[in-house]
Amino acid sequence: MTLPDHPLRYELANELHARPFPELEPPCAAAFLAIRQPDNAADRDLVEDRAHLIALLDRYGAAHPAPGANHHTARLGRGTLKWECHTEFVTYTIFSEGTADTPFGGQVQALFPRDWLANAPGKVLTSCLVRVETMPEDRDARLREASAWFVPESLAVSQVIDGCAIIAGDFRIDSAGHIRFAVFAQPGTGKRRLGRIVQRLLEIETYKSMAMLTLPRAREVSSRVATLNRDLTEIVQKMAASTGGEVETLQELLQMTAEIELLSSSSAFRFGAAGAYEAIVNQRIEVLREERLASRQLFSEFMMRRFDPAMRTCRSARDRLAELSARAERAANLLRTRVDVASSQQNAQVLRRMDDRAALQLRLQETVEGLSVVAISYYAVNLAAGVLAPLGKFINLDKTELMAALTIPVVGFVWFMVRRLRKRLTTRDETTET
Repeated sequence: MTLPDHPLRYELANELHARPFPELEPPCAAAFLAIRQPDNAADRDLVEDRAHLIALLDRYGAAHPAPGANHHTARLGRGTLKWECHTEFVTYTIFSEGTADTPFGGQVQALFPRDWLANAPGKVLTSCLVRVETMPEDRDARLREASAWFVPESLAVSQVIDGCAIIAGDFRIDSAGHIRFAVFAQPGTGKRRLGRIVQRLLEIETYKSMAMLTLPRAREVSSRVATLNRDLTEIVQKMAASTGGEVETLQELLQMTAEIELLSSSSAFRFGAAGAYEAIVNQRIEVLREERLASRQLFSEFMMRRFDPAMRTCRSARDRLAELSARAERAANLLRTRVDVASSQQNAQVLRRMDDRAALQLRLQETVEGLSVVAISYYAVNLAAGVLAPLGKFINLDKTELMAALTIPVVGFVWFMVRRLRKRLTTRDETTET
């Protein structure tokens, strides 16, 4: 059965095999460059990287990469170029057949023109030279001779891939600015296997350098965290002393929390990248399956002594920053709760004062209400006396006697109507509030 064609399916499948290992046959040499922009490397303009690559290819008349490709292989003079574009950097590797009489003389590195390198869109992160030879019969003599190429106190030598090859390196930058590695392959070692070994060495150095970029940032974060930690301790001590000024202290604490959040957000990517690169370095060393050779230091031991402490420093800075953020948040919540409680107490006092005022207003209202009854009754009695004056003459009552007879009923009627009106208004207000 033939499956329907789907370009995305083929694209994703090819991505798994996008960067094939080189096929190497000793003797040969390799020159490696990793170039990274110093700022916002992950968000850089990839057009500049491709333009820089094309400038190199045009010098040798080599074919250009396909549009959108993140890797490319081309023939440059007597060497073969392998270009790869990564998240934060690009790498250039030139493999050349044969080796020079002078170890690490830089003949392959010379295939990178100086002016082209000076115009790179970024800085050189690492530069490596790899010398690949066939292991002679007198292995010990050859290793003693090769040891003179490196710094003895940091030299790491091991047998890898079930004894197929011996690798050596000191991870030191020489006077020309290169890291050196040597690979001695046993006769009959496959070209792809040897290519994988060399590729793993270059990846170990590259990702180690990328992970180490976090160390300066970790030191800056640790220094600032120590200062903020002292400031936070002083604030918490002030809170425990209950010296007042909660609002001002809360503002100070919120400002500190904002600074901590800015510090976290600005370093989160770098710390996360360091963890990822560290994992890659350890994985690449693990797949080499190292075996000790004549009590020499292994690559894994070198990393344990030199690389792991730096990564622990980075993790410690990240964890201390996270812990400081959590402490500041707890302190802010505690102080905010104290401010809320104080505000509630003030609100309760205000409500009590409002109740007192309402009671006073009620008493004043009742007093005014009594005066209103008197005033209204006075006018009502006079009005009723004027209206009923003819009737008073008929029953032989003068105006004074008539007003005396009307006073009590009028006052009672006015008082009743005022009470009824106030009760009605009070009932309506209670219904509205409900």
